[in-house]
Amino acid sequence: MASVQDQEQCHSHAQPGQSAARRELLIEGAGCASCVGKIEKALKQVPGVQDAVMNFAQRTVTVTGDAAEAQLIKAVEAAGYNARGTEAEAESDLLAEKEQADWAYYKRLMREMAIALALGIPLMIYSIVVGEMTVTTNLERLAWLLVGLLTLGVMLFSGRHFYVGAWKSFLNHSANMDTLIALGTGTAWLYSMVVVFFPQAVPEMARHVYFEATAMIIGLIDLGLALEVKARGRTSEAIKRLIGLQAKTARVIRDGQELDIPIEQVLADDRVRVRPGEKIPVDGVVTDGHSAVDESMLTGEPMPVEKGVDDEVVGGTLNKTGSLVFRATRVGKDTALARIIQMVKRAQNSKPPIGRLADLIAGYFVPVIMIIAVLSALAWLNFGPEPAIAFAIVSATTVLIIACPCALGLATPMSVMVGVGKAAEAGVLIRNGEALQTASKISAMILDKTGTITEGTPRVTEIHRTAQRSEAQLLQLAASLEAGSEHPLAVSIAESARARSLPLDAVEQFQALAGQGVRGRVNGHALLFGNEKLMRGAGVEIAGQVDRAQQLAAQAQTPMYFAVDGQLEAIIAVADPLKEDSIAAIKRLQDDGIRVVMLTGDNRATAEAVAAKAGISEFFAEVLPEDKAGKVVELQRQGEVVGMTGDGINDAPALAQADVGFAIGTGTDVAIESADVTLMRGSLHGLADAIAVSRATLRNIKQNLFGAFIYNVAGVPFAAGVLYPFFGLLLSPVIAGAAMAFSSLTVVSNANRLRLFKAQQH
Repeated sequence: MASVQDQEQCHSHAQPGQSAARRELLIEGAGCASCVGKIEKALKQVPGVQDAVMNFAQRTVTVTGDAAEAQLIKAVEAAGYNARGTEAEAESDLLAEKEQADWAYYKRLMREMAIALALGIPLMIYSIVVGEMTVTTNLERLAWLLVGLLTLGVMLFSGRHFYVGAWKSFLNHSANMDTLIALGTGTAWLYSMVVVFFPQAVPEMARHVYFEATAMIIGLIDLGLALEVKARGRTSEAIKRLIGLQAKTARVIRDGQELDIPIEQVLADDRVRVRPGEKIPVDGVVTDGHSAVDESMLTGEPMPVEKGVDDEVVGGTLNKTGSLVFRATRVGKDTALARIIQMVKRAQNSKPPIGRLADLIAGYFVPVIMIIAVLSALAWLNFGPEPAIAFAIVSATTVLIIACPCALGLATPMSVMVGVGKAAEAGVLIRNGEALQTASKISAMILDKTGTITEGTPRVTEIHRTAQRSEAQLLQLAASLEAGSEHPLAVSIAESARARSLPLDAVEQFQALAGQGVRGRVNGHALLFGNEKLMRGAGVEIAGQVDRAQQLAAQAQTPMYFAVDGQLEAIIAVADPLKEDSIAAIKRLQDDGIRVVMLTGDNRATAEAVAAKAGISEFFAEVLPEDKAGKVVELQRQGEVVGMTGDGINDAPALAQADVGFAIGTGTDVAIESADVTLMRGSLHGLADAIAVSRATLRNIKQNLFGAFIYNVAGVPFAAGVLYPFFGLLLSPVIAGAAMAFSSLTVVSNANRLRLFKAQQH
């Protein structure tokens, strides 16, 4: 069995620098996807930084390494943006701080939008009702000069962040969304002011002012940003719900007294009491009491789980019926729930390959659009009708505005945040964006047998009686005899008796016979329990029951003969049974077009029986732990995208080799860290759920990217005036501004549609 360290080392998908400190910065001034690459690049160049990943949707960047916060902030500012650290220690405080910052930003944008549209809308109505906004008389010059100054006020108050961002980008020899908006609105305003001050320098037909375009564009884009901020706040719902699971206080027993204290003050090894209806505050092991615990908030499993002495309990779950006292084993940031919250956050911040592609495209997109705008203006100046200069200004401004790639930057992170959160609600923890994307492409799934398809703990599955004693009497005698044995099958028989509350009697003259079974005396009866060889050696007649024993063996059960006082009284079969829903879950995978393969160290006959019962046609039997990874490679060489599902410990090499590793976990320790995806409950339905969420998320990302990118690309020719020669139509900069602003809102809304996604009911 691989150690935890071995497992982590061989796991190729592990996050780099897991032991290094993580710091989160709040970013201000990032306007589009091209900003993401610049900020990440700037931070990665800081000495001591191992990695930097920005979540554009949340406007946060997570930095891994030991660099000082002041250095990180300085690097971001040098790249042309603003950053600040967070004072919050607790996850709930951090989320509250971000929400507060978002709310303040939303109110500011709405205020700026109101000022801009208060000028822009009347001007727009004037242009529709009165007609051309031209300068012909001195009185008109004076009136439009006043409007121009008011528009300048709007630019400084409502659009200042665009111009500051554009200037910082210029100083860094780069361009972003702010550059396009600043150039578009600035050009429209400057041209209009030239018309006001020097009307004679412009042809009479071109003496048109575009102050309404500048004000409306700024107002509409501010509105779009404000609505985007409000909508993207909903993507944090999964984290909020997980944080909401945490208890605020705990009742600890110290020096014989019970004290209610804040959860932060609970120490490891504290004895904690939980009454019916209360949340379990931290992780621990039950020392007293019995209760049913609702773990659905973490695992998605609806049925409460019975908990008694020596059973583990997980912080955040709900105690239902009885009172429990447990010893705290993990507190604070070490609890399973705290680690799950961190894991979900890391996954939400990570980028799938398709997201990195979007960032790369955005980096080239802005400069290309600027070139197209210039070419469009030149084409109008050289080949367009009069007033050519006015047409050139309008087309260039419209191209710059309509092509702003802010929707492109939101396309991936919004969907990833919602998708990862949705999976977490179903008890599926996705480790990173790459796993989220790759899981959607899985074509073959390898399932380890023991503990994955089966329950992993052998138990008595059948008692075939051949005499008058009842099942309970036979099981009590057999369990009493086996109480002295440490053989796994003996343990399963003793457990079955305990499950039926059968008392065990003392055994005398106990003797274990290697390769045959055991013998002894219980309550004066001579007992024999073992295989056919043991029975024949003792002269016990079994001829009439051999066929039944062989039938049981063919069903992947281990039959054992049980004789009392020289007479065969039962065949007791022990097996590791299939989990209740394994068959249905495997069928779900197969119905999804996934090739399901079983992997086991058992002999071929047992493997064949289990596979047949589970509905699996392909299996690898008698596979040693060290050879499991080789079986993954075998399928990969056949061109399959392979998922591997195991217990997360002894399957570590195979989990690492697979394209996506799925660990069947309980939400504690290794299970959370062992694979690309952790299934918090034991059901294989979690596999189908994970793949369904992955496919839905990737589909959503593609819809967003298509909508954002195609919209930008398709809108540019119309903005440049391709329809004018045929239909006399030229797109207005105001329409471009409105469309660009609401394209971001469309992407955010489409991503939030994922919140309504439900995996197949089971």
